[in-house]
Amino acid sequence: MAQPINRYKADLRDYKFLLFEQFRIQDILGTGPFEDWDQDSVEMLMGEVYKWATEVLGPLHQVGDQGCKLSDGKVTTPPGFRDAWKALYDAGWAGLAVTSEYGGQDGPATLHTMAEEFLSGANTAFTMYPMLTLGVGEVIATHGTDEQKATLCGKLFDGTYGGTMCLTEPHAGSDVGANTTKATRLGDGRYKISGTKIYITGGDHDLSENIIHLVLARTPDAPAGTRGLSLFIVPRDRLDGSGSNDVSVGGIEHKMGINGSATCVLNFGENDDCIGELVGSEEQQGIRQMFHLMNLARIGVGIQGLAVASSAYLNALDYAKDRKQGSDIAHRKDSNAPRVPIIKHADVRRMLIDMKSKVEGIRALAMKLTMHNDHARIARDGGDEKAALYHEGQVDLLVPLLKAYATDQAFLICSTAIQVYGGAGYLKDWPVEQYCRDSKIFSIYEGTNHIQALDLVGRKLGQKGGMNYQAFAKDVHTFIAANKDNEAIRDGVASLSSAIEALTGTAMRFWGWLKDHKVDMVPLVANRFLEMMSETTIGWLLLEGAAIADKAAADLADGHPDKAFYQGRVYSAMFYAVDVLPGVAHKASLIAKEAREVLEIPEAAFATV
Repeated sequence: MAQPINRYKADLRDYKFLLFEQFRIQDILGTGPFEDWDQDSVEMLMGEVYKWATEVLGPLHQVGDQGCKLSDGKVTTPPGFRDAWKALYDAGWAGLAVTSEYGGQDGPATLHTMAEEFLSGANTAFTMYPMLTLGVGEVIATHGTDEQKATLCGKLFDGTYGGTMCLTEPHAGSDVGANTTKATRLGDGRYKISGTKIYITGGDHDLSENIIHLVLARTPDAPAGTRGLSLFIVPRDRLDGSGSNDVSVGGIEHKMGINGSATCVLNFGENDDCIGELVGSEEQQGIRQMFHLMNLARIGVGIQGLAVASSAYLNALDYAKDRKQGSDIAHRKDSNAPRVPIIKHADVRRMLIDMKSKVEGIRALAMKLTMHNDHARIARDGGDEKAALYHEGQVDLLVPLLKAYATDQAFLICSTAIQVYGGAGYLKDWPVEQYCRDSKIFSIYEGTNHIQALDLVGRKLGQKGGMNYQAFAKDVHTFIAANKDNEAIRDGVASLSSAIEALTGTAMRFWGWLKDHKVDMVPLVANRFLEMMSETTIGWLLLEGAAIADKAAADLADGHPDKAFYQGRVYSAMFYAVDVLPGVAHKASLIAKEAREVLEIPEAAFATV
């Protein structure tokens, strides 16, 4: 059995830079909805959550890899998970951004996201249970009736109840509109639920007293497709204490990773006695209501990718500093030359800065998104409709980027981390192989990354007549104009200028395809476009940070502890700008070719076996 040991690492200096120097969260603290917060409390929180994550969750990461057990219809989580669940809610870390009305701390979404990165990085599988529970509480708090809020929200937010989202069915997969789970009216406001859901994260466990399932189902007279779906509150056990609600576990999946998270097959109404009630009071609002949870979950999954990638990078960095192998290339012909740490070797350094730049860039993207969320909340509370619409529009644009790019890169970064270790990285003695296994699911669940790409090009680009994208491009161009003569990052800014022009030109091409009846080209290149927009955004944010870091470094004496940090920020931004950003224009040129081989190849021509 694996021994409890923490391998999770995070660079707290990077968080402080993003929070207080680049995005200046202190400017929104102490006022409006965040009046009880200040910079000192944020810094204290950062240290406390990180310490808790490394001391409580980190040691359970490898332990949890042994998986969950199903016996007599009940799921048992790995050793230590129950105590960690209680400790999490006792500490209050799950409720940082929850309203004080339900016992939360009224914190900015940005702080919740930072804490979620620490928790997910320390133990991804465990953190999935409270992440979805929080989302279920938020859906009911937003869309539920007053009675539902009073009955359920407090217990979801304090961990008395767990929560799940139940969408996927065996025959449908990601085609949610093909779902057939039935909801039959009983005439008293209740519904009889019957059907099977698969891949349900936290579908059963021993962490909480009860579990509240949010179930998409269809009433008998509902129209076909997604518009006919309604969302139902279906507790595992009856809320009146009378026993089981006829929700049974058909099995738990045996997975490649995140084994401490129980992924269940759930059967509703096998004995024709499963009772649910509508979220709110109106049928056929299920997709709209569930998207509230799915957007939260997609941000959360992007944070999972970032968290695991960051720890994989930092572990690989430590190993590269310690592991000695080979001599310096300057002494390559001297067989007696001393062995040097592998960080001295050019290819290892290339892999390290590649990981560093992407981790720092994805974290900046995540914080940009959540700061838009926080500014939107302030604008709404202050009655500033124009500002609220701008910030909300940017959130809409950035969610698919964070979910897809962060998770695609997480798997690649974890793979690169293994490569830094060499053969040792393939062994369970080191944490990076588990990070790699855990990270693969991120690009698949909560909407595959192709679904994110289709959402971006098919819906988000054209929202409000394209005004959200235009506002995004304007922000990038404003930065370019202000920094095109900045000597420290001038070449990087030139690369960014080429990237945003190529990106906008490709977006215009999509609209042209729709007019020219070439709509079949859109899904073919959607993933490539999402990657282009993600790289442009991250390049912009890294260079923005580099401009701040370069100025700050100039004011410091050599040897100051922050000098190297700021220099590292500039180097990683410039590496990304010269190594990654030029690929945006190249990808645009590939899209412009309108190559149709993928669409035209006969199925029989793929292989003759």
